[in-house]
Amino acid sequence: MKFLKSVVEEMKLVEWPTAKENRHDTLTVVMTSVGYALFLGACDWVFQKLITLFVTHK
Repeated sequence: MKFLKSVVEEMKLVEWPTAKENRHDTLTVVMTSVGYALFLGACDWVFQKLITLFVTHK
């Protein structure tokens, strides 16, 4: 019981982000994820082409 009371007291001290801050942070995460996905996809495509070139080269 003492633990739960201390949790409630601590949660009152937390400074929660605003809706605008949440939207900004979410957009940052989504855009970063898309950027990394595009970069890694491009790297994969280049390596696939290079490996195909080396394997089929006679």
